[in-house]
Amino acid sequence: MKGMKLNMNDLTCTQKQFVSYVEAIMHSNKLSHSYLIEVGDSLLEFPFVLSFVKMILCPEEVKKVSNLNCSHCNVCRLIENGNFPDLEIIESEGAQIKKNQLVSLKDDFQKKSLIGKRRVYVIMNAEKLNPSSANTILKFLEEPSDDVIAILLTQNRYQVLDTILSRCQVLSLMDTSFSVDLDLNVVQFIKYLIDGDSLFIHYKKIYEDILPDKVVAKNIFELIEKVFVYCLSLSTNDLENHDLSFLKSCDKKCILMYITIIEEEIPKLVYNINYKLWLSSIFSRFVEV
Repeated sequence: MKGMKLNMNDLTCTQKQFVSYVEAIMHSNKLSHSYLIEVGDSLLEFPFVLSFVKMILCPEEVKKVSNLNCSHCNVCRLIENGNFPDLEIIESEGAQIKKNQLVSLKDDFQKKSLIGKRRVYVIMNAEKLNPSSANTILKFLEEPSDDVIAILLTQNRYQVLDTILSRCQVLSLMDTSFSVDLDLNVVQFIKYLIDGDSLFIHYKKIYEDILPDKVVAKNIFELIEKVFVYCLSLSTNDLENHDLSFLKSCDKKCILMYITIIEEEIPKLVYNINYKLWLSSIFSRFVEV
């Protein structure tokens, strides 16, 4: 699939959030090895994905989407034309992504980068991975090479196999029309979270009044993740006069760490029998940020 140049005018709120998020990732050098990106219309939103790919592969280490397509190198042009050797895009053959497509991808990516420091593969419609093709790519996700970045696209993260979903950091270009309307208990919990030590000081209250069981905890952490992603799209001035102004003490690097922790820990919650042990574990990770 060839790319189209991204029009930075008249971006939707969700698109602005996505751009802010990927720019924060690049600025903080917190690049993950695998991303799952939810898209509403893959054709219209693919240029945003491709901009993220360009920043990952750019030898000039451009960290702002608006600074891409510079005249110092021809990487962006090659990527847009579908001719960049360190980028491979996998599209489904019919109703499924077949095992042989992933075997071929793995064979190609055993080699070192031909041009730069990294290689990127994009899997379109990741929900079309069947158990056989998913297992083929799973080891690639579990034991990633330092120079290989995976980007999987889907219209619904919940249609992607759990084994794949749990190994990816989730981003979204879906229009969720997020509105900040938080329960006071949730606001208080976020304040405890960004303070760190308060999580254990107020552990009893949190456990009894805010996060009494797995189901409630999962819902609240998913909501908090949306709050953090939304916060990344706000400027310092916007945040100053916002309901989320209590987050102004957090820099984007910390917020990205919080999002990463939530993304990594929520899948464990589903399978973890000892809920209190899981709660203590995630609290410990937040304290270390």
